[in-house]
Amino acid sequence: MEKKISSLQNKTVKYLTQLQEKSRTRRKEKRFVIEGFREITLAIEASYELETIYFCNKIFQEKELFTENFSALNVVELSKEVYQKVAYRGSTEGILAIAKAKENDLASLKFKTENPLILVAEAPEKPGNIGAILRTADAAKVDAVLIANPKTDIYNPNIIRSSVGCVFTNQIASGNTSEIISYLKEKNIAIYSAILQDSEIYTNQDFTSATAIIIGTEADGLSEEWRKAATKNIHIPMQGKIDSMNVSVAAGILIFEAKRQRNFD
Repeated sequence: MEKKISSLQNKTVKYLTQLQEKSRTRRKEKRFVIEGFREITLAIEASYELETIYFCNKIFQEKELFTENFSALNVVELSKEVYQKVAYRGSTEGILAIAKAKENDLASLKFKTENPLILVAEAPEKPGNIGAILRTADAAKVDAVLIANPKTDIYNPNIIRSSVGCVFTNQIASGNTSEIISYLKEKNIAIYSAILQDSEIYTNQDFTSATAIIIGTEADGLSEEWRKAATKNIHIPMQGKIDSMNVSVAAGILIFEAKRQRNFD
């Protein structure tokens, strides 16, 4: 591969752009783009395999970081014009990478404890909400985040950006609702579905055993399947005039109650 790319017509430019913009290309190639030094570093720490680092000499100034972190990787310089073409973020650091996607299936999950705390989000659609959920999960250091009936792939650049790299700090898996319910029941993990119908206040529950907290979208809530499968349906008391809150906020309230009961272990 060239060590410097300055033409917008270069085939690598088209490839990078397609990986950024098209979920279909990411799925087919099983690759995605990471922007930003912090995000790239977190991906490396999470054992993601990086193929190539691209940087713009006029933007990225921390050259010594290459020697410290990327010496074993293929590094290619991009002209400023090319970099601005392939970069997804408006304010960027002048560095991006192509990485190989992980399978992120239920079979790949591994827990270090017999009482894992799992956050399940059903059919989240907005990348910003997904990113915020992943940041919440990272802050609470949950054991896994499961995405049921995903509407977008987890390597969408907007998710990577809004999660500030927490795509890489969380253990993530996806599947359809039925598959995830079966998985949780097979592992004897209690299911607490955040839903208004037939529910109890969340503070009256015991989240100290193996626990999965299930959240739905603000618009549609959780599917009936989760209500029927739940060990308990739970709700957060609403004292204002609306009956819903942002999904990442709800996730934070429920997850940190579980962490409080576990003495933040």
